[in-house]
Amino acid sequence: MDAVSTNRSHGGMQGVYSHQSGATSTAMTFSAFVPDHAAGAKLPVLWYLSGLTCTQANVTEKGEFRAACAKAGIILIAPDTSPRGDDVADDEAYDFGKGAGFYVDATQQPWAKNFQMRSYIEQELPALIAAEFPADMARQGITGHSMGGHGALTISLRNPRRFRSTSAYAPIVSPMNCPWGEKALTGYLGPDRAAWREYDACALIEDGVRLPDLLVDQGDADIFLHKQLKTGLLVMACRKAGIPATIRMQPGYDHSYYFISTFMAEHVAWHAARL
Repeated sequence: MDAVSTNRSHGGMQGVYSHQSGATSTAMTFSAFVPDHAAGAKLPVLWYLSGLTCTQANVTEKGEFRAACAKAGIILIAPDTSPRGDDVADDEAYDFGKGAGFYVDATQQPWAKNFQMRSYIEQELPALIAAEFPADMARQGITGHSMGGHGALTISLRNPRRFRSTSAYAPIVSPMNCPWGEKALTGYLGPDRAAWREYDACALIEDGVRLPDLLVDQGDADIFLHKQLKTGLLVMACRKAGIPATIRMQPGYDHSYYFISTFMAEHVAWHAARL
């Protein structure tokens, strides 16, 4: 692991790091904020997964999480959204290829070689964080935005004993039922929709997976709400499954980091109470 940059902030250290990934066969970059702590102490970890077109830099620079994480004593880890490099397959569209990994393990060519973001987030990067940071891996939470909200929901649902807390900002709640998701899942996984279900939060809940609770914020002025995000499907799935979800429509808020940063401190505090 190599340090790309380190900066003192809010009584802690904000770092950006790179390492060679076995999962994606590329160099990968992530950011980590580590609050000041007593020698030998282990801190809980909150994962933040970003959305389409983003890197780890978006939330690191615009998320306004450091003061809340320093107050709560929580490490925040923000991975990149896809493999990158000159030899990595790409697509001209913004919603597929680089910057649009959808947190899946691709099975179709040419994507399967590098687009193994599920394995990277679920296995490889946690092992690196456990080895290199003062992280208490028995206390983990996860959150994310848009495509990253989809990632946070599905990764938590598939790993129910790993995460004590799960939240999301404007998540894609059912990729099987929106244009972004249908394009990505077809391209990465092929046409068999049965193979898509493990990457769809509503389908996972329908198939019997449960979370102890859930926090979701969604802006009602979000231009993607009705066509791509479809928050109502998650409301119905949680209600039918008996999951005690707090899913809030926030008046006047859009899809941007102005929205995310507004509710970031509240989400961090919500996770802290569970971690």
